[in-house]
Amino acid sequence: MHRQVADMMQTEDGARRGQPLRARALQYDVAWLKAVLAWAVGAGVLDRNPLLGYTPPAETSPRRPIVTASEYEELLAVSGTIHPLFPLAPTVVHETGHRIGAVRLLRWADIDLERQLVRWRGENDKIGYEHETWLTPAAIEALQTARRAQTVISEWVFPAPSDPAKSISRHLLRDWWERGQALAKLPAELGRGWHSLRRQFATEMKYAPLKDLCALGGWKSPQTVLTCYQRADAVSMQQALAARRRLEA
Repeated sequence: MHRQVADMMQTEDGARRGQPLRARALQYDVAWLKAVLAWAVGAGVLDRNPLLGYTPPAETSPRRPIVTASEYEELLAVSGTIHPLFPLAPTVVHETGHRIGAVRLLRWADIDLERQLVRWRGENDKIGYEHETWLTPAAIEALQTARRAQTVISEWVFPAPSDPAKSISRHLLRDWWERGQALAKLPAELGRGWHSLRRQFATEMKYAPLKDLCALGGWKSPQTVLTCYQRADAVSMQQALAARRRLEA
């Protein structure tokens, strides 16, 4: 399968175009194809699923870039020059630790500014986890500002600029991120994107009990937080050493 992908990327003169397919992208594609084939088997179109039992190779060293506090501030400082709605997106992701996919599908009906709560609908969550979390003062201020600035009434917190009846597309948010990253002159790092803010949230909140951190950021598995999101850093390690207690017999 990898050889086939490489051949498709090679032109007649031997030059390569595009980028090599990463293992994670291959895993997503195989999972989707397995689901389609399983449906075909159930519908009687196929007699068996040829991918049943096949496991695509895992990424040996997955890239998980993280945004530092200063880089986030630099991104936020230039975000308003890209689009008036853009500053709200990094703010909500930074303050809640949630996926941009769930953030872009927030409705104003999900926001309770009086109780300072936000409802995350299971239908919009990657793992189907419906829950509520608290909003920080920074998130509340940003949401209030955005609500007042909305010239066209929309049910969406992030309405599509071309059609307020729809939520903003993930492609446009990706483009805004890339433009903001360039304007903020953040170091070029492969794999950096909206998820780097989620990793920042998990790392900066390491002092919180793991159970509470999972509930705040929308994770079901603490192992996922430890393996994929949190980073070791010098400050927290030094603090841990300073707080070490003597063990008496």
